[in-house]
Amino acid sequence: MSEKLFVGGLAWATTSEGLRDAFAVHGNVVDAIVMTDRETGRSRGFGFVSFDDPAAAQAARDAMDGAELDGRRIRVDLARNDRGPRRGPPRRPSGPSRSSSSQR
Repeated sequence: MSEKLFVGGLAWATTSEGLRDAFAVHGNVVDAIVMTDRETGRSRGFGFVSFDDPAAAQAARDAMDGAELDGRRIRVDLARNDRGPRRGPPRRPSGPSRSSSSQR
């Protein structure tokens, strides 16, 4: 079973490949991805790295939390699987909008 790490504080220039390379020195990286904005394609400043060995993930977390990557000090922690409550305003329902002045 793989162990997933959350990596925050990434530089806009950090790529998924760069993230993989930075963490690969600590063990076999199964997956590394920098999250991007759907509309602009720009980095959202965080990503995830998965290891096949929990001990390697812990070693990477200990070594990389607070380390510098591409000129930025990054934060590394175990990724949470729960989605939890959504932050921000509630999403508007899709479909035609209803206004208070609509005809009955």
